Amino acid sequence: MSKTKRKWILTTFILVFLALLAVTVRHNIKYQLGNRPSYAISKYDERIKNGVMVFCYHRVLDDTDNDIVKFDEEVSPNSQFHDFNVNLSSFKHQMAYLQTHHIRVISLPTLIHMVTNRQPIHGRYVVITFDDIDRTVINNAFPVLLKYHYPFTDSIITGNTGWYKAGEKLATWPAIQRMQKKAGRLATFAVHTNRMHYLVDNGTPVFNLPGNLVRFKHDYATSQTVLKRKIGYRSPIFTYPYGSGTPQVQKFLAEQPGLKAILTLNNGIVTNQSDLKVTPRVIINNSSWPSVTKWIRQ
Repeated sequence: MSKTKRKWILTTFILVFLALLAVTVRHNIKYQLGNRPSYAISKYDERIKNGVMVFCYHRVLDDTDNDIVKFDEEVSPNSQFHDFNVNLSSFKHQMAYLQTHHIRVISLPTLIHMVTNRQPIHGRYVVITFDDIDRTVINNAFPVLLKYHYPFTDSIITGNTGWYKAGEKLATWPAIQRMQKKAGRLATFAVHTNRMHYLVDNGTPVFNLPGNLVRFKHDYATSQTVLKRKIGYRSPIFTYPYGSGTPQVQKFLAEQPGLKAILTLNNGIVTNQSDLKVTPRVIINNSSWPSVTKWIRQ
């Protein structure tokens, strides 16, 4: 067999192998994505006519002529790309959709006032929140919110600003302060721990470990102190990293003076009978949005 023929056979073998590998990878990705938890709201919640849906976003990626973003979405089963990212084009569509369907977007302090005073909620409202404050929230989402004059709440990991964390670049304090100045009363800030936003080896949020309760109490106090120094006030809002806390953590937070709302990732709709110390929110992504539109259109 000639040297040239051997090269052609080897090349053909490699190409066939790569093609089979690509098919296998795509099949596995589809399987993994198809078995992700659904973030859609329940059929029961879809039928609630008078209530407030609290949107939860993490990152808003600029997909305009961005081949890297599109490639990552196609090939990656990583939940960071599918569960906690929203493309800018989708975000713009969602904000326009709220306006087109005459959904009233209110601030979280307004929601707190309504529920605390048992003010009747007639119709459907939306509150917009962002966790972690990745720089894409400031660069991409904020200009859209300004356009529609929509209020929003940013939950800040006060000791991690400017860090690279799990594939995201958290916004710096100067960037957050510039946004605050430009947003004025549209912006509200919540604490999202100071430096306890991470998981330990068994997948448990570090603040939920029984032996870390005292540490968490100090961390919470520090987060409020840092926020006061950087933003100008202590927040009446705490946002759970990873969505929830132990009964001991929950009890501690519920007893904190001035803390009016504790944001979870429990799916649901807020009514005037809700307990804001366990405020439900809806993660907005491609999985949840169709059910959100059903609630909006009813």
